[in-house]
Amino acid sequence: MKTIQLSVPKMHCESCEKLIASELEDLPGIHHSTITTADKGGEVMFDDEVVSEAEILAAVKTAGYDASIVNDQTLSTSASAPIPKETTIPAPAHPQHVKVELQTVADGTVSLDANGKPVFTGKMSDTKSITIDGKEQVIDESAPSKQAVAATSIMQALSSIFMPKSKVDSIPQPLTPAQLPAPIPQGSATSRLAIYGMHCSSCAGIIEKQLSKVPGVSKANVNFAAEKALVNTDGSVQPVALLDAVKKAGYRAEMLDSEEAEAKEKMNRAHAITNLRNKFLVSMVLSMPMLYFMLLDFFPSLPGGQTLPPYFAIVSLILTLPIQFIIGAGFYKGMWSGFKMKTFNMDSLIAIGTSTAFFYSLIYFMIYVVTNQSLIGLNGEKIPEQYFETAAFLITFVILGKWLEARAKNKTSDAIKKLMVMQAKTARVIRDGVTTDIPIDQVVNGDTILVRPGEKVPVDGVITKGSSAVDESMITGESLPVEKTLGNTVVGATINKTGSFEFTATRVGSETTLSRIIRLIEDAQGSKAPIQAFADRISSWFVPAVIGIAILTFLVWYFLLGATFAYAVMAFTAVIVIACPCALGLATPTALMVGTGKAAENGILIKGGEPLEIACKVNAIVFDKTGTLTNGKPEVTDIIALGAFDDDDVLQIAASIEKASEHPLAEAIYRHAEEEDIALIETNGFEAIPGHGVKAQLHDKWYYFGNRRLVTDKLGLALERLEKKIERLETGGKTAMILATETEIVGVIAVADTVKETSKDAIDALHARGIETWMITGDNERTAQAIAAQVGITNVLAEVLPEDKAANIVRIQQSGKVVAMVGDGINDAPALAQADLGIAMGNGTDVAMEAGGIVIIKNDLRDVVEAIQISKATVSKIRQNLFFALFYNVAGIPIAARVFAFAGLVLRPELAGIAMALSSISVVTNSLTLRTYRPGKRNWISAVAPIVMAILFISLFISFAKLSSEMDAQGAMSANTATVSVESQKSINATIADSENLVAFTEDGTPKLFASLSSLPDSLQIESGTGELSGQSVVIGSDEARMMIEEGLFKNVGDVLPDFFGAKDVKVQGILKPTGTLADTYHFLSPDAFKEIENTARLQVVDEDNGTTKLFYFIESVVPEKLKDDISSTAPATVGDTTYYPVYVGYAEAKMMKENKLFANDGDTIKDFFGNNVIVYTLPETKTKLDTMHFVDSSFVVTE
Repeated sequence: MKTIQLSVPKMHCESCEKLIASELEDLPGIHHSTITTADKGGEVMFDDEVVSEAEILAAVKTAGYDASIVNDQTLSTSASAPIPKETTIPAPAHPQHVKVELQTVADGTVSLDANGKPVFTGKMSDTKSITIDGKEQVIDESAPSKQAVAATSIMQALSSIFMPKSKVDSIPQPLTPAQLPAPIPQGSATSRLAIYGMHCSSCAGIIEKQLSKVPGVSKANVNFAAEKALVNTDGSVQPVALLDAVKKAGYRAEMLDSEEAEAKEKMNRAHAITNLRNKFLVSMVLSMPMLYFMLLDFFPSLPGGQTLPPYFAIVSLILTLPIQFIIGAGFYKGMWSGFKMKTFNMDSLIAIGTSTAFFYSLIYFMIYVVTNQSLIGLNGEKIPEQYFETAAFLITFVILGKWLEARAKNKTSDAIKKLMVMQAKTARVIRDGVTTDIPIDQVVNGDTILVRPGEKVPVDGVITKGSSAVDESMITGESLPVEKTLGNTVVGATINKTGSFEFTATRVGSETTLSRIIRLIEDAQGSKAPIQAFADRISSWFVPAVIGIAILTFLVWYFLLGATFAYAVMAFTAVIVIACPCALGLATPTALMVGTGKAAENGILIKGGEPLEIACKVNAIVFDKTGTLTNGKPEVTDIIALGAFDDDDVLQIAASIEKASEHPLAEAIYRHAEEEDIALIETNGFEAIPGHGVKAQLHDKWYYFGNRRLVTDKLGLALERLEKKIERLETGGKTAMILATETEIVGVIAVADTVKETSKDAIDALHARGIETWMITGDNERTAQAIAAQVGITNVLAEVLPEDKAANIVRIQQSGKVVAMVGDGINDAPALAQADLGIAMGNGTDVAMEAGGIVIIKNDLRDVVEAIQISKATVSKIRQNLFFALFYNVAGIPIAARVFAFAGLVLRPELAGIAMALSSISVVTNSLTLRTYRPGKRNWISAVAPIVMAILFISLFISFAKLSSEMDAQGAMSANTATVSVESQKSINATIADSENLVAFTEDGTPKLFASLSSLPDSLQIESGTGELSGQSVVIGSDEARMMIEEGLFKNVGDVLPDFFGAKDVKVQGILKPTGTLADTYHFLSPDAFKEIENTARLQVVDEDNGTTKLFYFIESVVPEKLKDDISSTAPATVGDTTYYPVYVGYAEAKMMKENKLFANDGDTIKDFFGNNVIVYTLPETKTKLDTMHFVDSSFVVTE
């Protein structure tokens, strides 16, 4: 043992301690570690033969810290006698051979109690022997606790041997679904947990990783869609350890170890859905005012369009705070959990995206407040650079998506809900002669239960009195009632139709057929299909990659393309939001849940994702003959007696031997003897000879009964005399069994097993789908060929011993086939396990059903075809979902990154949030279309849904992109408002008003504004270049400069404009900073250049006390091309003693005047309008600066 002192200088908090400790605990050989922030390091004790110092340093590095070793020391075995460093333990001179043997010995008797369960009475002990190079040491562990463990093991083994089985039950029935998955082997256990707080598949990955670290856990599987975990352990793991592991990952869990826990989990799940709904409603109510604020940007004529903008920022901040930090708190918790596990998840993306928008807005808000000493916008303008609504809408839409997603996911488990509803609530129990109705959970094994017509059978059991017809459609899907009589098995939740009967309860509570089916479906729905590994791999690197792309998007836009900081931040946020991998995490589990649930409704139990996926690939199916292709109820057809024996003698001897066997053929002979009233003879020494037959001693003589190989190989007797007769029987599809002594052949009994009515239909359907079929049987070649011919199978494997069935499966697999095996017996279990897919029939044994990946409850081979069809439909849906999930991100990320901004396609963060939520909803909805699956029919809804959704969501993407582009354009227009103080605005407006102003037009009729200045006032700040105006020069406002650069009129300050509206060689002297005033659209020319401007109109600017301006365009020789058909005479007219001037008002200015009630309709008069009486007319919209002007006659005199 060795101890080292570590120095970790960059530790700074308790989380650092936990991260390092977590990594060190995962290393083998670590005995103890103490790492503290206070010491900036700590002590590690370890076995230096197991783990090295370099590995310890690497573990600390993995936790994210650099460490160094300060000193080390080797621990001694005794404090008083330290071992020198050079002391070593000598290696053995030669290799040592160690053998460990464990033995449990039981000495006693086994009997059955009143409930038919085995009881062991006696002594038992555990013995361990260790042999090292031939020297044995024996350790006897006879403590009571050890004996208890041994007793448990033995009793579990005995239960499968001694459980009573009636002769009726030994005959395969059309339904014995109670024989479902066998109990979990001794020494292992499976725990089921309900998980709360997951938001995406990354969350599931974090929890899986943490659960897998718990000692004793062999496998952990967390299903995001089902919100459950299945944990396989060695049986030693306590539930609290699993719950603590989930808690350590940052989530909450509850054990699902009882019906009460299941009910509580469902109640919690319903509460979670309600909680999400309430969160959405609160968030939506808080967001609605901000939505109205956005509408006012587009439609300023709405109520409040002129009065509310100054209050946008402060109101949005107040409304966003609870959305961001109360409703959105879960995203921060999830992000922190991910960081602790050194990973990113969906919460990371939402938290980063919304925080970016929120704090960006908050910083600019605080700067504005400090600069202007005001919490509201000044001069009727809104505070710039505010995106609080982005954070609020994003969280609102994500919560909406989660609510709709949770509701949709809840529907995917409808199959289980339907099964649970079937359970009876009470049972009519006869105890001590008194009939009482009691709750179903109070029924115990051995109770006698009375069921009357129309009532549900409450639990599983065996009829002891009466008979009836029972509707088992809810379990098997078979519509016809099944006749039940004395000794028959009944299944809980089935419906009694005609008569009354009593039965003894054999399976209650969680052990009933229905409960086990529900548990099997839940386990299947909680499993992962292999294709899910693809989605998990993508999710593991997807989020970090998205964050990288988002950062790159910001850097490119801001530093390389010269976009504004706000524009680059919005692109960064949109990429973060659109790329959430939610849909990817839902793609597989939702389809798997609906598909397996739908299969269960049709009597097909699919045990998870792996058999589901393999079923799609199967191209060869091997069928067992007896009980699978045939009814499994053979009947005696021929008896041939030889020598001194007659037919009755042969039947008597054969039946006496076979009465101890449970083989279907033996049952047929035994039953035939009973029907013929032939008395049986006591036998001794019964023995089964695998693959050959049986033998027993009657009247001191050994008799053998079996197939050809038994007679020829074991006894060495010749069959020449019987060969033709046997061949004739076998050619007719009959199985000939030979009775012989050690010296002679006594007779032959032929048994025929009829083919199931549905077998040929199933085989034909498989052939139509290109699937190769085989039949495997231990029967002779001729009989096998005859049965195969009846059903249409050409590939026959006959006379195959039970132990050789698996080997034959291997040979077919080696030919390149994906093989499914369909069987029902214990002898089929190895082949079922060997095949790529095992399909067990509902009339089979527990062992066969445990080995099968799919269980066919109805015992109808056509369901094999349906199992393959529904598997293909489900896997196809999974692939569609994966395509959609990836398509959303592949299409959405470039649009969010504004790669197509040149085409007018951008995506704002709040709309990206809607698109992300809709992507998850669409994947779940696509999975739900599997619910319309009908056996044997084309599912048109499922087939058409992907096409419809693809068209719909492409349209939505484009619509969102265009809407975002319009919102950005509107935001750009308002971003430059009120960016200087009120005093500066007034100074700028006064400067323009005092200057000589002109309007000139471009070739397309767009107006451009010009002012003549000799020098710029201090209120106009230069962004680039200088403000010196001399010679032929111009200083351009920020908006106008950006437009000119975009149109390629100039590139940089200092460029010369050769012909600038008639002025020659005008030098761009400088570009102004944004002011939020008229100056942003102006050209400020030197006096010399101003004189050369051609085709101009006189413009007068009036600066008002509130910081706004009014523009008057004097109609002289130049009438705007865009309005020449709308402006007629501007000459004044006299009415009585009053002279009125016609005033044509631009579209935007007219709207504002109407809102302020200056006039209502064209032709209205206004007295003393800037010193004149006027008649007002509204002009059409041009979407240019003309919309803000007043057009008047040249004689109009403006009086301020």
